[in-house]
Amino acid sequence: MNRRELLTSMPLLAAAALSAAPNESLAKKSRLRTAICAYSFRDALKAGTMTYADLVHMAVEHDVDGLDLTVYWFPNTTNDFLLPLRRLAYRSGVEIYSISVRSEMTRPTPELRDKEVAEVKKWVDVAEKLGAGHIRVFGGSVPKGTSEDVAASWVVEVLKRSAEYAATKGIILGLENHGGITERAERIIDIVKKVDSPWVAINLDTGNFNRNVFPQIEMCLPYAANVQVKAEMRDESGARVRQDWNKVVQMIAKSGYKGYLALEYEAKEDPAVAVPRMMKELRALTRKYSA
Repeated sequence: MNRRELLTSMPLLAAAALSAAPNESLAKKSRLRTAICAYSFRDALKAGTMTYADLVHMAVEHDVDGLDLTVYWFPNTTNDFLLPLRRLAYRSGVEIYSISVRSEMTRPTPELRDKEVAEVKKWVDVAEKLGAGHIRVFGGSVPKGTSEDVAASWVVEVLKRSAEYAATKGIILGLENHGGITERAERIIDIVKKVDSPWVAINLDTGNFNRNVFPQIEMCLPYAANVQVKAEMRDESGARVRQDWNKVVQMIAKSGYKGYLALEYEAKEDPAVAVPRMMKELRALTRKYSA
């Protein structure tokens, strides 16, 4: 290549480098945001001493980016409740990015699994009205007398069918590691792979694994669409201990995860006191480790 050819090709080479390098680097960069799980205030929501609108105001007061709304205590699912809540969140600069619903996908009969699919579809419609792009779902327990492999196949069936509908609304279903059929990282990853849908992922709870906690968290991170952090985790003896959030968030960031870290508070201290303090800590870590 002579000098003239080299000079002519340099802009093209530069453009090619710019088009390739940012994509590779962006894949490795984390983008972390903070959120509160409504379940942290389950007692107050159940008793009616706190409303979902109160959670929006709390997010504003404590500089929290988003909310994962556990739906168990919704007064109803009519537009009269959902749309004003969506409007309040938007006008407050808070994203209702996820809702959490009850599900038991290991139902042993086709009729019961049909009901599970119908229930998930109902909540997909609710999520759409709230502007949430993610729904946290649960696999369920392994029925007595049923092998884990068979129970897992039922979860795959329900998730596949549910995802077909969720895809039409642009909503991701996040299967949580929540004991039962999803007690181990290997199993929940296998389920998500077999569903094989861009609309099904893992809702990773950093406090739910009983053993080998950090290796299992690391295994799940490539498949995670949402991450929940807990104040506590189980150590190898099974005792509840304070989770090392610096280690957890650093691990999450290293994986290139982009999304929310939602505090789901379940420890003994009053959440009205503990959650604001812990959100301050979580916010500092997300800012420290976001690329």
